[in-house]
Amino acid sequence: MSVIPSVLITGASTGIGATYADRFARRGHDLVLVARDHKRMEALATRLRSETGVAIDIMQADLTEAAALAVVEARLREDARIGVLVNNAGTAIGGSFTEQSTDDVARLLALNTTALLRLTSAVAPRFAQAGEGAIINIGSVVGFAPEFGTAVYGATKAFALFLSQGLSLELGPKGVYVQAVLPAATRTEIWERAGVDVNTMSGVMDVGELVDAALVGFDRREAVTIPPLPDAEQWNAYQAARQAMLPNMSQDHAAARYRTAA
Repeated sequence: MSVIPSVLITGASTGIGATYADRFARRGHDLVLVARDHKRMEALATRLRSETGVAIDIMQADLTEAAALAVVEARLREDARIGVLVNNAGTAIGGSFTEQSTDDVARLLALNTTALLRLTSAVAPRFAQAGEGAIINIGSVVGFAPEFGTAVYGATKAFALFLSQGLSLELGPKGVYVQAVLPAATRTEIWERAGVDVNTMSGVMDVGELVDAALVGFDRREAVTIPPLPDAEQWNAYQAARQAMLPNMSQDHAAARYRTAA
C-alpha cells in the first residue's frame, strides 16, 4: 500500500486485542477498535494517541448481535483505509459439553465463528480486488488437539484454523495475506470469564510475548504461527503427514480393510 494501512481489531478492549492495538500503533498504523467495553477502549485510545500520535476510531459493538455486526461489516467494506483485519474477539465457557447450556454454546459459536466469518467475508473481496491486505485470525492450539478436552471451544478454533488455511490458498495468489495465530494458554481475562483461576496454572504465556511472537510470524508472512511451539519441524511434519493422505482420498471403492467383516 502507498500509505500505512489502518488496522481494525476486534476484542480490542483488553488482552490480546489491546496488545495488538498497542503494537500496531507503535508501528504507525491508525486503528479502528471494536469491542463491547467503550470505557476501556477509550482509555486505551487516549493513551495510544498520546504516545504514538496515530488516529484511533472506536466502534462499540457486541458482535453476537446481528445489527452491531452489520455496522462493522459495512465499515470493512467501505473504508478503503483499512488494510489489516485482526479477528481476535472470542470467548470461552467452562464445564464439559454435557454441562454447558445450549444457549451458552450458541453465543460462543456466534462470536468465535459467525462474527469471524462475516467480518472476513466483508473485507476479503475488497482486499482481493486491491491486490493487497492482511487478515489475522486468532485461533488456538486446541483447534487441532481434541485431547485438551474443550470440545466446542476447540471446534471453533479448528474452524478459524481451517478457514485461514483455505483462504490463504485462495487469496494468497491475489496478494492477500492470511495468518492463523495459534496461542496456547495466555494470561488474559478469558480464563476468569470461564471460571478458571489462571494463577493456578503453569505454562501460561504473557500476552505481550504472545503478540510480539505472532507479529514476527506476521512479518515473515507465515500462514500458521504457533508462538509456544519450540520446533517448527513438528508442525511441518504434521502438515506433511496430512498432505500425504490426500492422493488416497479419491477412490472408486472402499479400502480393502473395510471390505470384510471384523
